[in-house]
Amino acid sequence: MYFAALLARTEDGWEASDTELDDVETLSDLTELAREASVDDDTVIVFIEQEDAWFGLLRIEGEDDPRIYVSDGAAAARSSYGEILIKELLGDDLDGDAPDLDALDLDGTEDGEPLDQEEEDEEEAPDVAADAVPAAPIGDRLVLADLGLPEKELLALESDALAEIADALGAAEVLETVR
Repeated sequence: MYFAALLARTEDGWEASDTELDDVETLSDLTELAREASVDDDTVIVFIEQEDAWFGLLRIEGEDDPRIYVSDGAAAARSSYGEILIKELLGDDLDGDAPDLDALDLDGTEDGEPLDQEEEDEEEAPDVAADAVPAAPIGDRLVLADLGLPEKELLALESDALAEIADALGAAEVLETVR
């Protein structure tokens, strides 16, 4: 189950609106939805959360390119709305055109820990699509730094992240009204 909301900054503070993502198929659709909510090309933040598996932020300011942050790339890549954000961050390589990891001659020792012979024998061919997306935060980690949520705090968020983000922005009450 998804939760999505738009927060638009105005002269009077933040205005929140519940967002329906049914018609969103591309990043352009999501960006257009956010720009429609903007007042005088002010900042708009789109929150997308899939239960407690991952959350994503899309920040729009005027006609600038969107800034994107996703809390867990691999989890988001397994969902339709997360995939929209991931494709923008990593390119269209999620549909099977990912780099050929076998050609890179990766043997598992790249992180400095050699594989045991048993582990090497048990190892199967990597799932290219899964390996193409890290199970870690990806995107613009400074997406909200100027609004009161520094990178370190953003990376530390886990469950109920959107409430903590809204609190840091001074928008907790308006976000709660649409939840």
